Amino acid sequence: MPAARATGARANRRRGEIEAVIDGERRVLCLTLGALAELETAFAVDSLNGLAERFSSGRLKAADMIRIIGAGLRGGGNLYSDEDVAAADVEGGLGGYATVVGDLLTATFLGAGADASARPL
Repeated sequence: MPAARATGARANRRRGEIEAVIDGERRVLCLTLGALAELETAFAVDSLNGLAERFSSGRLKAADMIRIIGAGLRGGGNLYSDEDVAAADVEGGLGGYATVVGDLLTATFLGAGADASARPL
């Protein structure tokens, strides 16, 4: 099982962090600058605007969701590969995966005060 960041760590929405229950444990996810650079490469876009446009299309594949969650977990200090994410149990099943992605993108691109109904997914 992949390692988690220090016990007791809580998400700080102002830093773009969210929490999700993955593999039965609360984990912090964050799309740091490094995680966003990883996603730019993975999605073959040349800017953050290109990345935001891709995500706001609302047409993400399962593989896209795995990459986003994986980058968010690594940005939050968790040692998860994309393969680990693909095999992980996310609370809420498939809908839970979509919620995590939506919450993570909202926290990253819309900020701490964003309304969850305005999420890009």
